[in-house]
Amino acid sequence: MSMKKDTSQQFTQIIQLCQGVFEAKQKDYGTAWRILRLASLTDQIYIKANRIRSIQVKGDQKIDEGIVPEFIGIVNYSVMALIQLEKGVAETADMSAEEAVVHFTKHLVAARDLMMDKNHDYDEAWRNMRISSLTDIVLMKLLRIKQIEDNQGKTTVSEGLSANYQDIINYSVFALIKLTIEHVS
Repeated sequence: MSMKKDTSQQFTQIIQLCQGVFEAKQKDYGTAWRILRLASLTDQIYIKANRIRSIQVKGDQKIDEGIVPEFIGIVNYSVMALIQLEKGVAETADMSAEEAVVHFTKHLVAARDLMMDKNHDYDEAWRNMRISSLTDIVLMKLLRIKQIEDNQGKTTVSEGLSANYQDIINYSVFALIKLTIEHVS
């Protein structure tokens, strides 16, 4: 089996895990997240990424929830941000859980397609990266997003918000592959 096929298959496994969590939360909370402005979603992702880095630096944690659920949360909040970019912020939970899952899946497919193109060009370089480096890149992407948000979404030569959220999804999926699938193998 080629490495590229492994990456696609592993990506799909992780996305199914993330989507399962997303769907379960839609049952518990509905689509209340639809009222969140983009900056609020960015800050929520930042909190999760910062907690991961804090655990990595300190080497321990006080809350009995490891970094895997945090990376899953980063993926899911990033997809919510992409949905908000596409649909706009709502004043109420205006979307059914089923509709949210359709949008969720569409954005994950787009992120996967981007990952496969970049993975071809970068020749699986992520496999040699440390999880701490993947965490740092997610945090850097978040700081870029915050700067773009502070500039009212305008960039001069840089990638926009969508591309940065897609990159965050992909780097988080890579971390999840390394933490779960490859760790078990």
